[in-house]
Amino acid sequence: MHLFHQNLNRSLTKNPTKQKPQKSLNIDAPLHVTGRTQYLDDMPELAGTLFAKVFASSVAHAHINSIDFSAAKKMEGVHRIISHSDIPGENQIGGIIADEELLASTEVHFIGMPILIVVAETDIIAHKACALITVEYVEKAVITDPVIAYEKGQFLSSPLHFESGNTKDAFKNCAHVFEGKAYSGGQEHVYLETQGAYAIPQGNGALKVYSSTQGPTAVQRTISRILGVSMNQIEVDVNRIGGGFGGKEDQASPWAAIVALAATILNKPVKYILERGEDLRMTGKRHPYTSHYKIGLDEDGKILAYEADYYQNGGAAADLSPAVLQRTLFHGTNSYYIPHVNLNAYSCKTNVPPNTAFRGFGGPQGMFVIEAAIHRAAREMKMSAIDIQSKNLLFEGAEFPYGQIAEDCEATRCWDQAKEEYDFYSLETEVKEFNATHQTKKKGIAFMPICFGISFTNTMMNNARALVHVYSDGSIGISTGAVEMGQGVSSKMIQVAARSFGVDPSNVKLETTNTTRVANTSPSAASATADLNGKALQDACQQILDRLNAFLAKEWSCAHDSLDYENGTVSHYDSKQGMTWEELIQLAFSKRINLSAKGHYATPKIHFDTKTSKGHPFAYHVYGTAIFTCTVDCLRGNYEFDAVQIVHDFGASMNELVDLGQIEGGLVQGIGWMTLEELIYNEKGQLKSGNLANYKVPDIYSVPKKVDVKYLDAEGADLAIYKSKAVGEPPLMYGIGAYFALYNAILSFNPKAEMEYDAPMTAEKVLMGLYGEVVL
Repeated sequence: MHLFHQNLNRSLTKNPTKQKPQKSLNIDAPLHVTGRTQYLDDMPELAGTLFAKVFASSVAHAHINSIDFSAAKKMEGVHRIISHSDIPGENQIGGIIADEELLASTEVHFIGMPILIVVAETDIIAHKACALITVEYVEKAVITDPVIAYEKGQFLSSPLHFESGNTKDAFKNCAHVFEGKAYSGGQEHVYLETQGAYAIPQGNGALKVYSSTQGPTAVQRTISRILGVSMNQIEVDVNRIGGGFGGKEDQASPWAAIVALAATILNKPVKYILERGEDLRMTGKRHPYTSHYKIGLDEDGKILAYEADYYQNGGAAADLSPAVLQRTLFHGTNSYYIPHVNLNAYSCKTNVPPNTAFRGFGGPQGMFVIEAAIHRAAREMKMSAIDIQSKNLLFEGAEFPYGQIAEDCEATRCWDQAKEEYDFYSLETEVKEFNATHQTKKKGIAFMPICFGISFTNTMMNNARALVHVYSDGSIGISTGAVEMGQGVSSKMIQVAARSFGVDPSNVKLETTNTTRVANTSPSAASATADLNGKALQDACQQILDRLNAFLAKEWSCAHDSLDYENGTVSHYDSKQGMTWEELIQLAFSKRINLSAKGHYATPKIHFDTKTSKGHPFAYHVYGTAIFTCTVDCLRGNYEFDAVQIVHDFGASMNELVDLGQIEGGLVQGIGWMTLEELIYNEKGQLKSGNLANYKVPDIYSVPKKVDVKYLDAEGADLAIYKSKAVGEPPLMYGIGAYFALYNAILSFNPKAEMEYDAPMTAEKVLMGLYGEVVL
């Protein structure tokens, strides 16, 4: 709480310099703490607004034999019941692969699949009308296990394969070879603001849609497809969203399409905000994985060869599963150099809601498997996993399995600094002494290094645009494709504009994210939002500065590069000439100088050949090391995390407190995935952990008692905005260390425990591990 107040106080202070970016600006903090933050459902509703509700499938896989909605249609207050036959365009919302209907036509493929849209005068009426609808199904076989889907040949996309070296020959030369399985569960996004959208007809067939989405252009494209109109007829606007974590990258589109369809048919405003239970039941989660590994090492613990097969539970439709699967392979070796690697991945079709993007986007699932393999090898070889990890860290010039060469590699520096800063040897001694003197409590310790690539792995998505207006009074309006969802990107965009022009951030107004002002945006995802949109914004600002410089150079008879914009003034290095920013803009306006610009940025250097699975897909990598210590109650199976101590590669952070918040939030979300959050589907495809009473997310009592983060002293990456490296996704991977710290504590109590590597490590699994030799 002290840190939060410090952040708020600092965010209100002014430090307008061109040379140094604001380190603590947070424009959202005052709004959040005073309750003035505006989300989608806070918008005033227009008179005559109607409310939509989806009637969804109650079975996981079936042929629709008949539907009877006659009673619902007659209910007072119901304006229309819409089916697939009412769709004027294409009944298709699949992005990567066209395999998902907006409204089921003949078959349903998961519980919660939309069949009808009920449009009524109130939410309550729509809800009651849904209860009057009956469907006759002819049920079919249900698959919820990706391995069973694999065995039956049920796939969402083609298999993927990464290979380097020759694992077949390398395993022959290994002193130790181990094989095993690893399971990682799904994870519900639990964004504070559920999915929703509000569509308003504009006349002449145009439509304005307010959407809680990370991908305004994806929503725009999906609506145009459903309605059968061109994209320029659809305007999508996003003020901010109350959390996304990837769950609103692709899966915001159907809800926006539903209200857009209803608004078009009825020519009235239509709104739909999902109830929490609807959201939990009908939307996709993080992909569960079943994985097989094989690891080979020499006598000293050097990893010579590694193979893994990943079976991804993609759900009933592709959604973003193929892209998520690819990133699993990109991060299959985490922060380690392994000369011989063979990775295979399969996106398996099952009868659960289509799983989707979630912070880390497949990377965490791949990292968990290599960490499990190392942990298993360490046990068998009577070594410390920490020793094996440290001997195999990436180094400058090392080649990743996908062909990119490690540049500005900080893996070893983060590791070494963590050991030194947090006095690892004393910490290790403390844990050993505690375990030797306590019978009913045991401590565990684990290291978790990370290496995460920054860029969309689909190269064409790595571009952005920005629009800048400098008004005649000197105030500045900026528009970008970045969506604020709690990650602080709005503050960073304001910093970029303020720094570019050398003015105070209070001079800059950030407009909503809007497809009419900034078109063809990539979603706010892949940890690339600040880099892409910030650099596009820099480009727009620089265009205006170039015009102002040319104008002043002529006025003052000086060189373009001798002008300095700082502290709200512009001056000439070699003379006392100068004026305020406002005076300059008024003068430039009077001389008819163009004070608007549209910027564009496309990440240079990156490329990837999907045929060979080789290339340079990432602008840069983010590194870090976390040290976990935990204490397990060996009578009850309960546990707590004593501390998580991190050295993180921020580069040259442009906003240290915003970035720190991302580290802390990502860490806790990762710990939740690894320890508490257990998604359970029964054999009929029904989500048994379908409400927040039986789906546990981290709270104040389950977070580490101490979290300490050190900033690695690093120059940063040129392709990062102001060399400030991305912080959205990388910290979630630290949470994997929680699993292995707990496992090590269990082994201190029961050295014979042979637990499968099955995450999350719930208290029940801990208890079973403490007192059993085999946990299935």
